[in-house]
Amino acid sequence: MKNKKRVFSGIQPSGSLHIGNYIGAIRNWVADQDEYDNVFCVVDQHAITATYDPEELRKNVRQLVTLYLASGLDPDRCSLFVQSHVPEHTELAWLLMCVTPMGWLGRMTQFKEKSEGKQEQVSAGLFTYPVLMAADILLYQADRVPVGDDQKQHVELARDTAQRFNHLFGETFTVPEPIIRPVGARVMGLDDPTRKMAKSDTGQYHSIGLLDDPDRIRKKLGRAVTDSHKEIVFDPQRPGVFNLLTIYRALSGQSQEEIEARFEGKGYGDLKREVADVVIATLEPVQARFRELTEDPTYIDELLAEHAARVRVIASSTMDQVRRAMGLR
Repeated sequence: MKNKKRVFSGIQPSGSLHIGNYIGAIRNWVADQDEYDNVFCVVDQHAITATYDPEELRKNVRQLVTLYLASGLDPDRCSLFVQSHVPEHTELAWLLMCVTPMGWLGRMTQFKEKSEGKQEQVSAGLFTYPVLMAADILLYQADRVPVGDDQKQHVELARDTAQRFNHLFGETFTVPEPIIRPVGARVMGLDDPTRKMAKSDTGQYHSIGLLDDPDRIRKKLGRAVTDSHKEIVFDPQRPGVFNLLTIYRALSGQSQEEIEARFEGKGYGDLKREVADVVIATLEPVQARFRELTEDPTYIDELLAEHAARVRVIASSTMDQVRRAMGLR
């Protein structure tokens, strides 16, 4: 029996982690390590639904794990593993696909966005990957799933799938709840603050990488889109300034009122400099720890093997229940 609520979450190893990933997910995982039974995953099988470079994928997986640890995830207080190291993920995904209506998948907004104008070329995996995401969550009987607000629909699909399976075959899965943070849950691109900051966007001034040096951070923020107004306030109708203030608020810990008072009478140059200061101060210890961890590659290998074995105990138990419920044992 679980003594704590179990949390499952993961990030695809496609592209480099940026400040939006840190604010929206990783720092909250770190803060919640003692509150929950944490199961965190590098979801590499979600990264192969489109054309990719296998060597680049391997490199990105290791960098992602190392950055998780450098950011403060404690391997003694959480489970941290790679999705493809636990074969139960894909087995459960197939079984859930057999009970998931196609109409549910056809309504997923991310598939519509990514396949627009090229449905003849996209892979079947892109269409069905929400079922794999549901399997990732349900395999560990997760109670909660921390997500950005743009991913809430996928957790809703996992909930619907769990409820449908339980109705068809008997109570088997925990029905998970999404956790969406009110501050910084969705950090937008510096070059286009109407679009979410994304690892897949390779624009030179789009995002702040967790491994960017201070000069690069200041340069990117100096080029961040703002507007022609003068007052620095939290106004969602002014997305560029709102995004910079959101980053500052998330990393400084100051309230909206304190921040607006701080920047009263100041200009956008002041705002960008102070946002850069707080970002650099936040990332400095992360980058130092990252350099330490990369000096011993065997540590990462051993940790991933140990943690995959740890979570497979949970995964195997769930799959035993699923197979029996479906008449496969």
